[in-house]
Amino acid sequence: MKQALVIALLCLSLSGCALNSIFINYPSQLHPVKAQLNSATPSAGIQEISGKIDGADGLLYAQEAGRVAQISGDFATSRQYFEAAEQGYKQFDDQATLSVSDLGATASSVFINDNVIPYRGPGYERIMLHQYQALNYLFSGDSQGALVEVRRANQLQSDEQRRYQKSEKSVQAMANGAVDAEISRLETAAGDVTSSFLNAYSYYTTGLLYELLGEPNDAFIDYRKAAQLAPENRYLQQDLVRLAQQLSMPQAQEFQQRWGKAPQRGKEQGQVVFIVERGFVPEKQSFSVPFRIDGNWQTASLATYSFMPPRAKAANITGLPSPLKAQTIANIDALAVTALKEELPMALVRQAARVYAKAEMASSVRSDSKRRHNETDYGAIAMQIFNVVSEQADRRSWLTLPQQAQIARSYVDAGQYNVGLDSRSTAEITIETGRTTLVWAIDTGNYTRFYSIII
Repeated sequence: MKQALVIALLCLSLSGCALNSIFINYPSQLHPVKAQLNSATPSAGIQEISGKIDGADGLLYAQEAGRVAQISGDFATSRQYFEAAEQGYKQFDDQATLSVSDLGATASSVFINDNVIPYRGPGYERIMLHQYQALNYLFSGDSQGALVEVRRANQLQSDEQRRYQKSEKSVQAMANGAVDAEISRLETAAGDVTSSFLNAYSYYTTGLLYELLGEPNDAFIDYRKAAQLAPENRYLQQDLVRLAQQLSMPQAQEFQQRWGKAPQRGKEQGQVVFIVERGFVPEKQSFSVPFRIDGNWQTASLATYSFMPPRAKAANITGLPSPLKAQTIANIDALAVTALKEELPMALVRQAARVYAKAEMASSVRSDSKRRHNETDYGAIAMQIFNVVSEQADRRSWLTLPQQAQIARSYVDAGQYNVGLDSRSTAEITIETGRTTLVWAIDTGNYTRFYSIII
């Protein structure tokens, strides 16, 4: 009995500040924050997470806090939180060897669950962090800072692709029948998204910022990458036709034959570009498999996406001289599902090690009790209870990201317009001759917030 308690307390002491995520699933912790984002006071929930940035899951909480501030329109504060998250990723990158705390977390994860391991987001989260930071800089009036973040986002997409290609064979070798079946189910849920680190929304955003800030060649490259991932998006098609003609690209005639002529700006017109974000990414769920090893019950838990909410409808943008209908550029929920699919085999390896370690602990305690013939096997019972209670799937992920991103673009006569989404929330924007008005609409369900800038 004493041995069981010592092991349990040692594991908990090694886990340190990650205790919240060990026994309280992460989505439950974020529910109050997301509820505030869907209210008239979106930033009220930021205190729930900003105080946890110094803990083991600090990188994740910094991402969430930055996103909450961003949705609230506080781009300066959002930048600060995202900088903290960027620093967290950098620390992971710079670690040539495991620190003592990392060794403790890895060791204790064998006896408790994966939530003990300090959070390091999947590639798509890190890419979106830089994409959002670029928008923070842009809406704060710092175009050069925006370009720096754009280049970082592009570099990360290339880095993540190389990293995955190197690890793919070893990851595939770790899979088993049960995980293969779950991966197949997740592939169906993800639809035509085959990679979590190639994100058409990020490519489109970086291409747009390149174009607006006077670098059309780089814009063309990123638009083309985005179009490869979202080939049916007609706004992307028009962008490629327009830029190919502007830059006298050899593909100009081919693009025009395939997609038609791009709209032309009138003398008294400006351009309006809409980025529309809708909903929130789904929360991870868990599935558990109880079984017995040497007469002792053990429970294995892995994360999954058991329920996928319906996809958001294309936004109808009202208030302009002609109605404008947005088109999907990326389903962020599909990226999240694909990232989990890519991670599942490695999670299984950790799960197998944990189940074996827990079985050995329970067997050792049980053997000690058997040597004391007249004693109840309290130690083995305690270990079984501890094993069942502590076996929690790692359900952590960046939950304030949107479920879906859409885009729309049009030339409009100069003037002021009261634009809205689906005849609900509205905001006044200004269109100036020869310039571009970028409108960022963030729809959290009950509320839609509009932010605009003229470039």
